[in-house]
Amino acid sequence: MAVFTPVSLQDLTPWISSFSLGSVSNIRGISSGIENSNFFVSTEKGEYVLTLFEKLTFDELPFYLNLMQHLARKGIKVPAPVPDKNGKILHSLHGKPACLVTKLVGDWQPEPEALHCAQVGDMMAKMHLAGQDYSLQQPNPRGLEWWKKTVPLILSYLPVKTSFMLQDELRFQEEFASTNLYWRLYRGPIHADLFRNNVMFDSTRLTGFFDFYFAGCDTWLFDVAVAINDWCIDPGTGELDSVRVRAFLDAYHAVRPFTLDECAAWKTILRGAALRFWISRLYDFYLPRDAEILTPHDPCHFERILRLRIAQPAPELVL
Repeated sequence: MAVFTPVSLQDLTPWISSFSLGSVSNIRGISSGIENSNFFVSTEKGEYVLTLFEKLTFDELPFYLNLMQHLARKGIKVPAPVPDKNGKILHSLHGKPACLVTKLVGDWQPEPEALHCAQVGDMMAKMHLAGQDYSLQQPNPRGLEWWKKTVPLILSYLPVKTSFMLQDELRFQEEFASTNLYWRLYRGPIHADLFRNNVMFDSTRLTGFFDFYFAGCDTWLFDVAVAINDWCIDPGTGELDSVRVRAFLDAYHAVRPFTLDECAAWKTILRGAALRFWISRLYDFYLPRDAEILTPHDPCHFERILRLRIAQPAPELVL
């Protein structure tokens, strides 16, 4: 969503002629995030989002785009890929894979309250159930195997005590992933990155989840943990807000009840979700890519969250 590959109105005009959207009148870059080049596009038929993929390949993208299409057809509020006149949803622009999707109404909520968290929990559960019959399979691209490959690349940048903590937590998560408990957890396609800035609200009404380009097949509980670690915390300290946590978990549970196994795994999964984003933020901070607009996130934020999740009891899952 940082702009790595600029696109002008002159570039876009001939490209968009393959769609039934009329002429294009405006394009503007979106300056949040650090993975893809994203733009708001205005046409005669409405507003859309154009994405040029900087890492994902033509072979990898069908999982994400077809998942969004699958969920949209099942009534889940997500951006729907826009087909061209021949029905294609994956294209090329400036030599990069590209797609056009519908633009969600509203804006993200930087200071969520319990009513926002409840709606996110409710729709996440519906999304998980809707994805059960999705036919394509792909492991979580930022799951355990990625952690194991990435941690050695960043250790030399860290103080010794921090490096030891990172390696200890990785070993802990590896051991958990080899247990029968872990493999009994329900799983399927998950968003895997459902932070506050990946959800739209129109006033207090949730209008959709977006940015599915870290999605993969993993435990549903991991998706819940990623969201809890962002939606339900004090952003300055990483401490959980019990009211928002309860609103999220209760709303999710009302749609897709938690299991005894999930209750037993919950604290460890919360830790794993914090570890995942600590690793990725360390990687992006110390080994960044060039971009026209790029603001790496502070990795210390998720180090603090991980320390808290290790030290404190996990909030209870309701049965």
